[in-house]
Amino acid sequence: MPAPLPVFADVWRADAVDQALAHTLDTGYPALNAVLPGGGWPQGALVEVLQSQAGQHEWGLVAPALASLQAAAPGKLLVLAGAPSWPFGPALGARQLDMARLLCVQSARGDGPALLWATREALQCADVAAVLAWLPDVRSAHLRRLQMAAHTHNKLLFVFRTPRAQQESSPAPLRLRVEGVAAEAGHAGQLRVEVFKRRGPPLAAPVLLDSLPPRLAALLAASRERVRRRREELAPLPLPLNSPDNPVHALLDRIAHLDHH
Repeated sequence: MPAPLPVFADVWRADAVDQALAHTLDTGYPALNAVLPGGGWPQGALVEVLQSQAGQHEWGLVAPALASLQAAAPGKLLVLAGAPSWPFGPALGARQLDMARLLCVQSARGDGPALLWATREALQCADVAAVLAWLPDVRSAHLRRLQMAAHTHNKLLFVFRTPRAQQESSPAPLRLRVEGVAAEAGHAGQLRVEVFKRRGPPLAAPVLLDSLPPRLAALLAASRERVRRRREELAPLPLPLNSPDNPVHALLDRIAHLDHH
């Protein structure tokens, strides 16, 4: 029987999650930190996030880390390249993000090369702390260049794509798929995160995250309750069974008439 391989602290074994990453950023979610190599988002690396609809869940996923990054790096910018819509200030403010330090870069519709150029330029800028890029049709070769730029300049980089990209090769060391949990199940604001590529064994089950800040969750719950009460107030009162205007009463009259004949 062969002797077991020696264990070295600086050598990563593929059957274990790599915890030797030098620079990571707390995601703001302990459950997510627990399954990510190094215990957080990797600095100087590409993080690829897949979701079915752009603009739906990314802020809930990345906002806690970006808020802490802004606090740690005052004066630096967060660059958004190709965001599907303008960020909604009050919602991001509730997540402790400073809107004055967000720089949005847009291009003509379908001009992917321009967004790629803007993303690379932002990664090379000393005044930028992190870059978020929405690049649904980007190719693997272009992703490799972005990964190299993020590594060279030690920048936090998120690239958002559609789920069909899961079957494509990617140089990203960390790849996630995120989707919302149905609000009717009583989990409004909860995200299901599947980590399908990391430096370590496959993740057995998705991670569930409560992505709404407590204050925002309380405001939304109060708003839903007001809407529910308003609907109850406007709903017509049920008619008595013996009322001629009640359709059940009319149906019973018809049946009685048939029985009589």
